[in-house]
Amino acid sequence: MRNKQLNKTGGRRQKGGGSAHQPHLSESHLKKWGIQTPSGRSTRQKTLFLLPPFFKITDRAMATICEILMPMHLGDWVRKIAILACLLLLVSCQGKNQLPNNEAQVKVARVVSGQSLEVVGMAEQPNLISQVRLVGIDAPDLRQRPWGDAAKEQLENLIGGAEQSVTLEFDLETKDKIGRTLAYVWKNKVLLNEELVKQGNAIFVERSPNHKYNQRLERAQQWARLMGQGIWNPEKSMRLTPAVSRRYLDIACSNTTVKDIVTLT
Repeated sequence: MRNKQLNKTGGRRQKGGGSAHQPHLSESHLKKWGIQTPSGRSTRQKTLFLLPPFFKITDRAMATICEILMPMHLGDWVRKIAILACLLLLVSCQGKNQLPNNEAQVKVARVVSGQSLEVVGMAEQPNLISQVRLVGIDAPDLRQRPWGDAAKEQLENLIGGAEQSVTLEFDLETKDKIGRTLAYVWKNKVLLNEELVKQGNAIFVERSPNHKYNQRLERAQQWARLMGQGIWNPEKSMRLTPAVSRRYLDIACSNTTVKDIVTLT
């Protein structure tokens, strides 16, 4: 009985219990809009050839656009613009590209030295200032003149001043012993850790387990030594590494004996 009723009304059974009416994108739709499409392609492909390859849209969404635009009496170019506008609107609703889990975009509050920053916008405390230590390098501190001032000045120039955005990239270990965030710092696709080493304002120091850019940092140091840059300048070289120099400066401010100095070095 049910089949007879369906035949009388011209209906058909839908597989899976679907609706009897499904919007369909036919080739006649495109012809009515005056859109000339390449031959030998499916109707969906003929429509999508108008779009850049990164646009993603479902058949259902495309068919819905057709159902809306078909009754409209529009000129050829207006029809084309209308469909492209609808497609752009659909694409704009897709999620924006997000940074990988091992990266974070922050704003620089202050450059502390040639190897450390204060930033705002870290995930765990977005409204507070966080300390960031550039990983894989060791730069002279401000007491080690003139090299400490040169390192800080270069880092400030690379960042471009306060309130500038930079990207922090994290390796396996993300915190040092005093709680600072360990990161590779990127600005305009430039690795600032590497640039400091390449200009001779910092040295490469391998710190396990963070090894991601060890080869790049080591090559940068070889270049700086070859070119006599910064602390490798033979006329004004820094005879001790930044770490050893800091130990001597700390000793000079204490009552440490000569025997203790030898032990530290």
